[in-house]
Amino acid sequence: MQEYVGKDGDTVKLLRECDAGIKMGVDSINEVINSVKNPDFKMLLSDCRAQHEKLGAEVGELLDLHSDEGKNPNPMAKGMSWVKTNAKLMTDPSDSTIADLMTDGCNMGVKSLSRYFNQYKSADSKSRDICERLVKSELDLTNDIRQYL
Repeated sequence: MQEYVGKDGDTVKLLRECDAGIKMGVDSINEVINSVKNPDFKMLLSDCRAQHEKLGAEVGELLDLHSDEGKNPNPMAKGMSWVKTNAKLMTDPSDSTIADLMTDGCNMGVKSLSRYFNQYKSADSKSRDICERLVKSELDLTNDIRQYL
């Protein structure tokens, strides 16, 4: 993997983190969506997944321009998320549990992405815009699903 410095370096680093965050979000939604009982809640998750996939395509195009393959989520974080999700759903498979899990995941995503947004200040405006839209999508989902907690 090539190490980048300067403006392009920050751009690629921010895009990689967005890429990993998008993949983690889509995987998390896919993990729970079939267990959701309320059709409106299921639609909110489906819409958020579609937004993430659209942003993922934009990130992919920009990473291609930089000849970068992107980044997968941390395997340890992904594994721990899977264990937590499945353990909670085994004991209480309610929409409330799913809303709680998704809220925790979105909050972690917002925190991480905000940290990277601030860390990679020299990233180009397109990359920063994608990161901001991704954070907004996660914040919107947490607000929209509060009613299911």
